[in-house]
Amino acid sequence: MAVADDAVELRAQGWRTLATLHGRLDEALEKALQTGFGLSVVEYTVLDTLARQDGWHMRMQQLAGAATLSHSATTRLVTRLETRRLLSRYLCDDDRRGIYSTLTAQGKELLEQARPVHDRTLKESLDAARAVPELAPLVDALHALPHP
Repeated sequence: MAVADDAVELRAQGWRTLATLHGRLDEALEKALQTGFGLSVVEYTVLDTLARQDGWHMRMQQLAGAATLSHSATTRLVTRLETRRLLSRYLCDDDRRGIYSTLTAQGKELLEQARPVHDRTLKESLDAARAVPELAPLVDALHALPHP
């Protein structure tokens, strides 16, 4: 194997390790959020993202970026959350093509109940992943990231 081939394989192995860690975290979070609150991980992410806007709204394309979803998947997700009265949508006053989303009081309440479970599950899952030699460096890298 040439040096260039080694670099490609190292990147591929790094990607597989990252995907493994993500899958473990996603599975644990999905189970905890579904069981306790009837929320998927991506629904929680949308509610959390809106809550962090500090009273501001978000355009649908901003929400799609934050949730890493396509525009159409975001629209379907927002519709489901709106049906559950967890968020609301309304047209932008100065651009009728713009649709904003904002968290409702019911959405804030559910998020406040779900957040401790989410945070505890994430911590426990990262701690468990740290015990796996292949995943430990990624977990350590996550913990080393600057905190806002």
